[in-house]
Amino acid sequence: MSEPQPEEKIDATFRNGSLTATGIILGFSLNFISLWVSNPNDWSRVDLLPMSFLTVGIAIQVKVFADLLARDSLLAVKYDRARRLFLIGLSIVAIGMGIALLNDILGLSSMRMFG
Repeated sequence: MSEPQPEEKIDATFRNGSLTATGIILGFSLNFISLWVSNPNDWSRVDLLPMSFLTVGIAIQVKVFADLLARDSLLAVKYDRARRLFLIGLSIVAIGMGIALLNDILGLSSMRMFG
């Protein structure tokens, strides 16, 4: 795959579709963490690991969303960088969700955090 030229631009319609997809996935990630945090169950130490993954992954997704909203995101180099970062953020969120589900399945999250 060849590297884009420094001034090569992508079509605005293509970027807009990516922006929409990024926003939807970011919304899903934020909804997941919101529901998880508002869960009435007690927190435990093992919840800190998935929460840190979720927080870092969502922060990366928010940065990518902001990058795609910038005017210079039509430059192919900047768009490609944002796309790669988004996939990294998405992977980190998926790992965090997987750890949270595994903790729940194994019953590890039922241990009390303090006490």
